[in-house]
Amino acid sequence: MKTHDSTTLQDGGKFVWVIPQIGYTLQTRLLAQVLVNAAFRRPNANLSVMTGTMAYTQNGQAIFTATSSVWSHDNRFLFTNDWRLMRYPQATYGLGMYTSTERRVVDMDYSYLRAYQSVLTRVAPNLYAGAGYALDLRWDIRSYNSRHELTRISGYQYGVTGQSVSSGPMLAMTYDNRANAINPQRGTYANAVLRTNLQFLGSDDNYQSLLIDVRKYLHLNSTTDNILALWSYNNLTLGGNPPFLDLPSTGWDINGNVGRGHIQGRFRGKQFLYAEAAYRFHITANRLLGGVVFANVQSVNELKSNRFERIAPAVGTGLRVKMNKFSRTNLCIDYGLGLDGTGGLFFNLGEVF
Repeated sequence: MKTHDSTTLQDGGKFVWVIPQIGYTLQTRLLAQVLVNAAFRRPNANLSVMTGTMAYTQNGQAIFTATSSVWSHDNRFLFTNDWRLMRYPQATYGLGMYTSTERRVVDMDYSYLRAYQSVLTRVAPNLYAGAGYALDLRWDIRSYNSRHELTRISGYQYGVTGQSVSSGPMLAMTYDNRANAINPQRGTYANAVLRTNLQFLGSDDNYQSLLIDVRKYLHLNSTTDNILALWSYNNLTLGGNPPFLDLPSTGWDINGNVGRGHIQGRFRGKQFLYAEAAYRFHITANRLLGGVVFANVQSVNELKSNRFERIAPAVGTGLRVKMNKFSRTNLCIDYGLGLDGTGGLFFNLGEVF
Protein backbone atom coordinates (compact mmCIF):
# COMPACT_ATOMS: atom_id res chain seq x y z
CA MET A 1 0.00 0.00 0.00
CA LYS A 2 1.30 3.44 -0.93
CA THR A 3 1.77 5.71 2.08
CA HIS A 4 1.44 9.48 2.08
CA ASP A 5 3.15 12.20 4.07
CA SER A 6 0.35 13.84 6.07
CA THR A 7 1.94 17.24 5.49
CA THR A 8 1.78 17.03 1.70
CA LEU A 9 -1.10 17.28 -0.73
CA GLN A 10 -2.40 13.75 -1.33
CA ASP A 11 -3.69 12.18 -4.55
CA GLY A 12 -6.91 13.91 -5.57
CA GLY A 13 -6.26 16.84 -3.24
CA LYS A 14 -6.41 20.45 -4.37
CA PHE A 15 -6.44 23.99 -3.04
CA VAL A 16 -6.89 27.51 -4.39
CA TRP A 17 -5.59 30.74 -2.86
CA VAL A 18 -6.52 34.31 -3.78
CA ILE A 19 -4.00 36.59 -2.11
CA PRO A 20 -3.89 40.42 -2.26
CA GLN A 21 -0.30 41.60 -1.83
CA ILE A 22 1.69 44.78 -1.37
CA GLY A 23 5.33 44.33 -2.31
CA TYR A 24 8.50 45.88 -3.63
CA THR A 25 11.05 44.99 -6.29
CA LEU A 26 13.98 46.89 -7.72
CA GLN A 27 12.39 47.11 -11.17
CA THR A 28 8.87 48.06 -10.06
CA ARG A 29 9.38 49.85 -6.75
CA LEU A 30 6.10 49.53 -4.82
CA LEU A 31 3.49 47.25 -6.33
CA ALA A 32 -0.02 46.10 -5.52
CA GLN A 33 -1.10 42.75 -6.88
CA VAL A 34 -3.63 39.98 -6.61
CA LEU A 35 -2.13 36.51 -6.83
CA VAL A 36 -4.17 33.39 -7.57
CA ASN A 37 -2.38 30.15 -6.74
CA ALA A 38 -3.83 26.69 -7.31
CA ALA A 39 -2.30 23.27 -6.75
CA PHE A 40 -3.65 19.78 -7.21
CA ARG A 41 -2.35 16.24 -7.43
CA ARG A 42 -3.72 13.65 -9.84
CA PRO A 43 -3.39 9.93 -8.92
CA ASN A 44 0.26 8.82 -8.76
CA ALA A 45 1.39 12.16 -10.16
CA ASN A 46 3.60 15.07 -9.19
CA LEU A 47 2.07 18.23 -7.78
CA SER A 48 0.50 20.39 -10.52
CA VAL A 49 0.72 24.16 -10.03
CA MET A 50 -1.16 27.03 -11.68
CA THR A 51 -0.47 30.69 -10.89
CA GLY A 52 -1.99 33.95 -12.08
CA THR A 53 -1.17 37.55 -11.17
CA MET A 54 -2.61 41.00 -11.77
CA ALA A 55 -0.33 43.83 -10.69
CA TYR A 56 0.16 47.58 -10.96
CA THR A 57 3.37 49.26 -9.87
CA GLN A 58 4.76 52.59 -8.76
CA ASN A 59 6.63 52.78 -12.09
CA GLY A 60 3.35 52.62 -14.03
CA GLN A 61 3.73 48.99 -15.08
CA ALA A 62 0.60 46.88 -15.61
CA ILE A 63 1.23 43.13 -15.43
CA PHE A 64 -1.03 40.14 -16.10
CA THR A 65 0.45 36.63 -16.03
CA ALA A 66 -0.72 33.02 -16.10
CA THR A 67 1.72 30.14 -15.74
CA SER A 68 1.24 26.45 -15.10
CA SER A 69 2.90 23.04 -14.92
CA VAL A 70 0.24 20.34 -15.06
CA TRP A 71 0.97 16.61 -14.69
CA SER A 72 -1.43 13.99 -16.01
CA HIS A 73 -2.40 10.72 -14.30
CA ASP A 74 0.71 8.61 -13.56
CA ASN A 75 2.91 11.47 -14.86
CA ARG A 76 2.42 10.35 -18.47
CA PHE A 77 2.22 13.91 -19.82
CA LEU A 78 3.45 17.33 -18.70
CA PHE A 79 1.65 20.45 -19.96
CA THR A 80 3.29 23.85 -19.43
CA ASN A 81 2.38 27.41 -20.32
CA ASP A 82 3.65 30.94 -19.71
CA TRP A 83 1.26 33.69 -20.83
CA ARG A 84 1.81 37.39 -20.12
CA LEU A 85 0.30 40.71 -21.13
CA MET A 86 2.23 43.73 -19.88
CA ARG A 87 2.69 47.45 -20.25
CA TYR A 88 6.24 47.66 -19.01
CA PRO A 89 8.34 50.83 -18.88
CA GLN A 90 11.76 49.98 -17.45
CA ALA A 91 15.40 51.01 -17.52
CA THR A 92 18.05 49.10 -19.45
CA TYR A 93 21.80 49.39 -19.11
CA GLY A 94 23.16 48.27 -22.46
CA LEU A 95 24.94 45.12 -23.59
CA GLY A 96 27.84 43.30 -21.98
CA MET A 97 29.40 43.45 -18.55
CA TYR A 98 31.05 46.91 -18.79
CA THR A 99 27.86 48.81 -18.02
CA SER A 100 26.69 51.05 -15.19
CA THR A 101 23.47 51.76 -13.32
CA GLU A 102 24.36 55.46 -13.31
CA ARG A 103 25.87 56.24 -16.74
CA ARG A 104 24.27 55.73 -20.17
CA VAL A 105 21.07 54.33 -18.71
CA VAL A 106 18.34 53.99 -21.34
CA ASP A 107 14.63 54.14 -20.53
CA MET A 108 12.42 51.83 -22.56
CA ASP A 109 8.64 51.75 -22.76
CA TYR A 110 6.64 49.05 -24.53
CA SER A 111 3.68 46.70 -24.48
CA TYR A 112 4.36 42.97 -24.38
CA LEU A 113 2.50 39.77 -25.17
CA ARG A 114 4.13 36.43 -24.36
CA ALA A 115 2.54 33.08 -25.27
CA TYR A 116 4.56 29.93 -24.57
CA GLN A 117 2.89 26.51 -24.62
CA SER A 118 4.39 23.01 -24.64
CA VAL A 119 3.35 19.37 -24.25
CA LEU A 120 5.84 16.71 -23.14
CA THR A 121 5.38 12.96 -22.89
CA ARG A 122 7.27 10.47 -20.73
CA VAL A 123 9.93 8.54 -22.67
CA ALA A 124 11.68 6.98 -19.65
CA PRO A 125 11.27 7.15 -15.86
CA ASN A 126 11.20 10.88 -14.95
CA LEU A 127 12.34 11.83 -18.47
CA TYR A 128 10.06 13.77 -20.82
CA ALA A 129 10.35 15.01 -24.40
CA GLY A 130 8.02 17.16 -26.43
CA ALA A 131 7.41 20.29 -28.43
CA GLY A 132 5.68 23.63 -28.24
CA TYR A 133 5.34 27.11 -29.64
CA ALA A 134 6.71 30.42 -28.34
CA LEU A 135 5.70 33.98 -29.20
CA ASP A 136 7.23 37.21 -27.92
CA LEU A 137 5.44 40.24 -29.37
CA ARG A 138 6.29 43.80 -28.35
CA TRP A 139 4.80 46.99 -29.76
CA ASP A 140 4.96 50.75 -29.14
CA ILE A 141 8.65 50.33 -28.24
CA ARG A 142 10.36 53.61 -27.35
CA SER A 143 13.97 53.94 -26.20
CA TYR A 144 15.27 57.25 -24.91
CA ASN A 145 17.78 58.89 -22.60
CA SER A 146 17.74 62.31 -20.97
CA ARG A 147 18.47 64.02 -24.32
CA HIS A 148 16.65 62.27 -27.16
CA GLU A 149 15.05 59.11 -28.52
CA LEU A 150 17.41 56.31 -29.55
CA THR A 151 17.48 53.86 -32.46
CA ARG A 152 20.47 51.86 -31.15
CA ILE A 153 21.58 50.67 -27.71
CA SER A 154 25.25 49.71 -27.31
CA GLY A 155 25.40 49.72 -31.11
CA TYR A 156 22.57 47.16 -31.36
CA GLN A 157 19.67 48.19 -33.61
CA TYR A 158 17.30 45.21 -33.58
CA GLY A 159 14.06 45.68 -31.67
CA VAL A 160 14.99 49.03 -30.13
CA THR A 161 12.06 51.00 -31.60
CA GLY A 162 8.63 50.27 -33.03
CA GLN A 163 7.70 46.60 -32.90
CA SER A 164 9.58 43.33 -32.41
CA VAL A 165 8.47 39.73 -32.93
CA SER A 166 10.06 36.40 -32.05
CA SER A 167 7.92 33.46 -33.12
CA GLY A 168 8.69 29.80 -33.61
CA PRO A 169 8.55 26.17 -32.48
CA MET A 170 10.33 24.71 -29.48
CA LEU A 171 11.74 21.24 -28.81
CA ALA A 172 12.05 20.40 -25.12
CA MET A 173 13.47 17.65 -22.95
CA THR A 174 12.95 17.56 -19.18
CA TYR A 175 14.17 15.30 -16.39
CA ASP A 176 12.33 15.83 -13.11
CA ASN A 177 12.25 13.47 -10.14
CA ARG A 178 11.12 16.11 -7.63
CA ALA A 179 7.80 15.36 -5.97
CA ASN A 180 7.04 19.03 -5.29
CA ALA A 181 8.19 21.87 -7.55
CA ILE A 182 6.90 24.59 -5.19
CA ASN A 183 9.40 23.68 -2.46
CA PRO A 184 11.66 20.80 -3.57
CA GLN A 185 13.10 18.71 -0.75
CA ARG A 186 15.32 16.45 -2.84
CA GLY A 187 15.93 15.33 -6.39
CA THR A 188 17.06 16.75 -9.71
CA TYR A 189 15.49 18.95 -12.35
CA ALA A 190 17.04 19.42 -15.81
CA ASN A 191 15.39 21.20 -18.72
CA ALA A 192 16.70 21.87 -22.23
CA VAL A 193 14.71 23.92 -24.76
CA LEU A 194 15.78 24.50 -28.36
CA ARG A 195 13.83 27.35 -29.92
CA THR A 196 13.85 28.21 -33.63
CA ASN A 197 12.37 31.59 -34.53
CA LEU A 198 11.28 31.82 -38.15
CA GLN A 199 10.44 34.78 -40.36
CA PHE A 200 7.64 32.88 -42.11
CA LEU A 201 5.96 32.59 -38.67
CA GLY A 202 6.26 36.34 -38.13
CA SER A 203 9.72 36.71 -36.56
CA ASP A 204 11.83 39.75 -37.37
CA ASP A 205 14.80 37.45 -38.04
CA ASN A 206 15.59 33.76 -38.28
CA TYR A 207 17.47 32.93 -35.09
CA GLN A 208 17.91 30.02 -32.71
CA SER A 209 18.39 29.80 -28.96
CA LEU A 210 19.14 27.05 -26.45
CA LEU A 211 18.09 27.17 -22.79
CA ILE A 212 19.70 24.75 -20.31
CA ASP A 213 18.30 24.85 -16.74
CA VAL A 214 19.63 22.36 -14.14
CA ARG A 215 18.79 22.20 -10.41
CA LYS A 216 19.94 19.79 -7.70
CA TYR A 217 18.74 19.45 -4.09
CA LEU A 218 20.98 17.82 -1.47
CA HIS A 219 20.72 16.90 2.23
CA LEU A 220 24.19 17.35 3.68
CA ASN A 221 23.32 15.86 7.07
CA SER A 222 21.09 12.83 7.65
CA THR A 223 19.93 14.22 11.01
CA THR A 224 18.33 17.34 9.52
CA ASP A 225 16.23 18.18 6.47
CA ASN A 226 18.10 21.41 5.75
CA ILE A 227 18.82 21.62 2.03
CA LEU A 228 21.66 22.74 -0.20
CA ALA A 229 20.09 23.80 -3.51
CA LEU A 230 22.23 24.27 -6.63
CA TRP A 231 21.14 25.99 -9.84
CA SER A 232 22.72 26.41 -13.27
CA TYR A 233 20.82 28.53 -15.81
CA ASN A 234 22.29 29.15 -19.26
CA ASN A 235 20.57 30.90 -22.18
CA LEU A 236 22.52 30.82 -25.44
CA THR A 237 21.88 32.42 -28.84
CA LEU A 238 23.02 29.91 -31.47
CA GLY A 239 22.64 32.12 -34.53
CA GLY A 240 20.94 35.23 -35.86
CA ASN A 241 20.02 38.51 -34.18
CA PRO A 242 17.27 38.45 -31.54
CA PRO A 243 15.38 41.68 -30.84
CA PHE A 244 17.08 43.65 -28.06
CA LEU A 245 14.46 42.81 -25.43
CA ASP A 246 14.58 39.09 -26.32
CA LEU A 247 18.31 38.85 -25.66
CA PRO A 248 19.09 36.78 -22.52
CA SER A 249 19.17 39.03 -19.48
CA THR A 250 19.22 39.22 -15.69
CA GLY A 251 15.83 38.49 -14.14
CA TRP A 252 14.05 37.38 -17.30
CA ASP A 253 13.68 33.67 -16.56
CA ILE A 254 10.10 32.38 -16.28
CA ASN A 255 9.82 33.35 -12.58
CA GLY A 256 12.04 36.45 -12.67
CA ASN A 257 14.49 35.03 -10.14
CA VAL A 258 17.80 34.76 -11.98
CA GLY A 259 20.34 37.21 -10.56
CA ARG A 260 18.94 38.21 -7.18
CA GLY A 261 21.04 41.13 -5.96
CA HIS A 262 20.86 42.88 -9.34
CA ILE A 263 17.95 44.72 -10.93
CA GLN A 264 16.05 43.04 -13.77
CA GLY A 265 17.79 43.69 -17.10
CA ARG A 266 21.07 44.65 -15.41
CA PHE A 267 23.23 42.49 -17.71
CA ARG A 268 22.23 41.53 -21.24
CA GLY A 269 23.93 39.77 -24.16
CA LYS A 270 23.60 37.04 -26.74
CA GLN A 271 25.06 34.46 -24.34
CA PHE A 272 24.07 34.34 -20.66
CA LEU A 273 25.63 32.05 -18.01
CA TYR A 274 24.42 31.82 -14.40
CA ALA A 275 25.00 29.70 -11.29
CA GLU A 276 23.60 29.89 -7.74
CA ALA A 277 23.93 27.99 -4.48
CA ALA A 278 21.44 28.39 -1.61
CA TYR A 279 21.44 26.78 1.82
CA ARG A 280 17.92 26.55 3.29
CA PHE A 281 17.45 25.84 6.98
CA HIS A 282 14.75 25.74 9.64
CA ILE A 283 14.62 28.32 12.42
CA THR A 284 11.69 26.98 14.46
CA ALA A 285 11.01 23.34 15.32
CA ASN A 286 7.51 23.45 13.84
CA ARG A 287 8.96 24.57 10.45
CA LEU A 288 6.90 27.78 10.50
CA LEU A 289 10.00 29.94 10.09
CA GLY A 290 13.11 29.20 8.08
CA GLY A 291 16.02 31.00 6.54
CA VAL A 292 18.38 30.95 3.59
CA VAL A 293 21.83 32.18 2.63
CA PHE A 294 22.73 32.30 -1.05
CA ALA A 295 25.41 33.34 -3.52
CA ASN A 296 25.24 33.63 -7.28
CA VAL A 297 27.36 34.65 -10.24
CA GLN A 298 26.43 35.65 -13.79
CA SER A 299 28.10 36.70 -17.00
CA VAL A 300 27.16 37.71 -20.54
CA ASN A 301 29.39 37.83 -23.58
CA GLU A 302 30.68 41.06 -25.10
CA LEU A 303 29.09 41.94 -28.44
CA LYS A 304 32.34 42.87 -30.23
CA SER A 305 34.69 40.15 -28.95
CA ASN A 306 32.03 37.47 -28.36
CA ARG A 307 33.99 36.55 -25.21
CA PHE A 308 33.05 36.30 -21.54
CA GLU A 309 35.35 38.89 -19.94
CA ARG A 310 33.87 39.62 -16.49
CA ILE A 311 31.60 38.05 -13.89
CA ALA A 312 29.06 39.67 -11.57
CA PRO A 313 28.65 37.96 -8.20
CA ALA A 314 25.95 38.62 -5.61
CA VAL A 315 25.24 37.36 -2.09
CA GLY A 316 22.24 37.48 0.16
CA THR A 317 20.14 36.09 2.95
CA GLY A 318 16.44 35.72 3.57
CA LEU A 319 13.50 34.58 5.67
CA ARG A 320 11.00 31.80 4.93
CA VAL A 321 7.45 31.80 6.35
CA LYS A 322 5.37 28.64 5.90
CA MET A 323 2.07 29.60 4.26
CA ASN A 324 0.61 26.15 3.56
CA LYS A 325 1.83 22.90 5.10
CA PHE A 326 0.16 20.67 2.50
CA SER A 327 1.89 22.19 -0.52
CA ARG A 328 4.91 23.33 1.56
CA THR A 329 4.47 26.80 0.09
CA ASN A 330 6.76 29.41 1.65
CA LEU A 331 6.63 33.18 1.55
CA CYS A 332 10.22 34.07 0.63
CA ILE A 333 11.68 37.44 1.63
CA ASP A 334 15.29 37.84 0.50
CA TYR A 335 17.83 40.63 0.48
CA GLY A 336 20.52 40.42 -2.20
CA LEU A 337 23.59 42.59 -2.73
CA GLY A 338 25.30 42.79 -6.13
CA LEU A 339 28.85 43.47 -7.26
CA ASP A 340 28.36 47.15 -8.02
CA GLY A 341 26.72 47.95 -4.69
CA THR A 342 23.16 47.58 -5.96
CA GLY A 343 20.85 45.57 -3.78
CA GLY A 344 17.32 45.20 -2.62
CA LEU A 345 14.47 43.04 -1.40
CA PHE A 346 13.09 40.16 -3.44
CA PHE A 347 9.71 38.53 -2.68
CA ASN A 348 8.45 35.13 -3.83
CA LEU A 349 5.54 32.84 -3.06
CA GLY A 350 7.12 29.41 -3.36
CA GLU A 351 10.83 28.71 -3.39
CA VAL A 352 13.02 30.74 -5.72
CA PHE A 353 14.18 27.55 -7.47
